[in-house]
Amino acid sequence: MKIKKAVIPCAGQGTRFLPATKVVAKELLPVYAKPIIHYIVEEAALSGIERVIFVTSSGKDSILDYFDHNLSLQSFLERKGDTERLAQMRQLSEMVEIVSVRQKHQLGLGHAILQAADLVGDEPFAVLLGDDMIDSKVPCIKQMMRVWNKYHKAVVATFPVPHDQVDRYGIVAGPRIDKRVIQVKQMVEKPKPEDAPGNMAIIGHYILPPQIFRLLKSQRAGVGGEIQLTDALVRLNRSQGVLAYEFDGDRYDAGDVFGFIQANIMHAMKDPAMRPKLEELFRRIISDQPTA
Repeated sequence: MKIKKAVIPCAGQGTRFLPATKVVAKELLPVYAKPIIHYIVEEAALSGIERVIFVTSSGKDSILDYFDHNLSLQSFLERKGDTERLAQMRQLSEMVEIVSVRQKHQLGLGHAILQAADLVGDEPFAVLLGDDMIDSKVPCIKQMMRVWNKYHKAVVATFPVPHDQVDRYGIVAGPRIDKRVIQVKQMVEKPKPEDAPGNMAIIGHYILPPQIFRLLKSQRAGVGGEIQLTDALVRLNRSQGVLAYEFDGDRYDAGDVFGFIQANIMHAMKDPAMRPKLEELFRRIISDQPTA
């Protein structure tokens, strides 16, 4: 069955970016020329997703406004004769169908995804976290769709991390059944380095079957007292199997301050007009550093 829907949880408070996120949703913080969430939705749209389901919380209505038509702005641009920006605004609003549901209590990623059950229905779907940016020639979710189409099993995106960082992620291990595909045998949420089965870390991109909702409904709270998606995936793995896919691309955790800065720099470097200025800035910064 074709993957037509994507769930994007964006109910978090963005405390690492306070005080800015007191008034601006972290998903709307700009990465070079566009908000973080624009890149996430754009990846879904370029992968063939037809409907995006935002899981939001109080104070996040501005995310929906961003993707809605702004008739007064469009009228202003039309009167001004700014056809380029007018086309951009119209394209933004027509990129993909947007719907939303509220997560009234912040009880973990698994709980957030569960809120979208009625809107997803009885079909497989994608999940993209609202601050996990992947820069790749082929959109990461589209890469994962190909794995789903071949094996018809849940797929989690993974990448290798240093062993001393495994306690920041869900970690998977198992035999490779394809160049980039692992048949998951072990899956642990944020293990201590000495307890980790490997160093392949799960990031915020998933292809999930509808059966995950039944498991999430009965899932007990796990790490942090939250309903962990990883715990439900462990149970799904016992009954149906789960695959881990080592995606092709560069990942930026835009929910982390350094990852956010890194994403801004890397996307700005792609602009031919901006790159020489940044290179000159970096040379000046490096030359100002004291020698050892």
